[in-house]
Amino acid sequence: QVQLVESGGGLVQAGDSLRLSCTRSGRTFSSVSMGWFRQAPGKEREFVVGIDWSSGNSDYADSVKGRFTISKDNTKNTVYLQMNSLKPEDTAVYYCAAALGPWVRYTDPKLYYWGQGTQVTVSS
Repeated sequence: QVQLVESGGGLVQAGDSLRLSCTRSGRTFSSVSMGWFRQAPGKEREFVVGIDWSSGNSDYADSVKGRFTISKDNTKNTVYLQMNSLKPEDTAVYYCAAALGPWVRYTDPKLYYWGQGTQVTVSS
């Protein structure tokens, strides 16, 4: 099993920045990728960004390109999501996800391991 623990959410104003963290523990795999999804009230969970653990290649949703940056610390099994120029529409619960193998935007949520989520609220 894989455990994911997120931190760093909070309440900020539009234009502010936040950094989320997600640390992976548990079973070790030879190839794993991690990423972030978010779910706003009344909406479906949507993809935000993913990163391939081996190559470091990243994949961003169009809505966050240029504002959000994903990075990783291999020594800590941790990914970070730096969110700049936050907008009210970024308000959501942000979920960390991990998947075996290279990063792929799976449509089946069962193919990911999930964290418990952290709330990000951006006021206007």
